[in-house]
Amino acid sequence: MEVLRLGEEGRKAAVAALVTAFAADPLARWTLADPGDYLSLFPLVLHHMGGAAFAHMSAFATADRRAAALWLPPGVAPDLEGLASAFAAAGIEGPGDGPAFFAEMARTRPHAPHWYLPFIGVDPAAQGRGLGTALMQAALAEVDASGLPAYLESTNPRNVPLYARLGFRVVGEIQLGASPLVHRMWRDAPGG
Repeated sequence: MEVLRLGEEGRKAAVAALVTAFAADPLARWTLADPGDYLSLFPLVLHHMGGAAFAHMSAFATADRRAAALWLPPGVAPDLEGLASAFAAAGIEGPGDGPAFFAEMARTRPHAPHWYLPFIGVDPAAQGRGLGTALMQAALAEVDASGLPAYLESTNPRNVPLYARLGFRVVGEIQLGASPLVHRMWRDAPGG
């Protein structure tokens, strides 16, 4: 299965795949429960939380653009201020306090240099074909070549076993009020 590295030219297709993939994600829909809010704001969540991957050529997609992953290299962080501004400008009110949850994610992120995976997703119509695994394996080969560990937050408990098969282990959890439970997962550097 062919996995491509994407720059800015691949942003539109990757964002479309991820918006589709996260339409039923527990955290995404707790944060943006209203369908209209989700469709208008989730692309901004992707932009502020993982959009720097395009500039760093650390965004990946399958050749058919049905699956995408946004990896942030060491030293590159999500833009939480921009995200909070986007939510404030939209006047989002609902059960989920997205900016507070994303701030908690940032607070609990490890401080040691690592690769961070804020988003990976597969179009629901293409799930079960190994696209997510192929994306992870391609990216993790590069992560391993860098000699550094990797970190992610699994917002969907169904994905924890996949990440575990790829060498990640649960190192903590995040839950604010009635939010969904998010698993913090770490993968040691090669030989670590």
